Amino acid sequence: MDTHQYNVHVDQRGRLVLPVSVRRQLGIEPGSALILTVQEDGMLRLISPGEAARRGRGLLRELAPGTTRDRQLADELIAERRIEAEHE
Repeated sequence: MDTHQYNVHVDQRGRLVLPVSVRRQLGIEPGSALILTVQEDGMLRLISPGEAARRGRGLLRELAPGTTRDRQLADELIAERRIEAEHE
């Protein structure tokens, strides 16, 4: 995505008004939730909760020893259940 600058305004109630072109480009509709982060340099960053979750996946992976990128916990659980069923 290209970087563009927009002049935005804050209304009398303190609300930031995003240009319609930005809302359309990002799929922001009335009632959409966004996460606002104020960075150390004073810049503001907006991100959707879904995008934040997508980017956060795997961040703690290195804390779990013996994990691999292709590891599927559901598959492991099913295999464990099958082994338990065989021993019953």
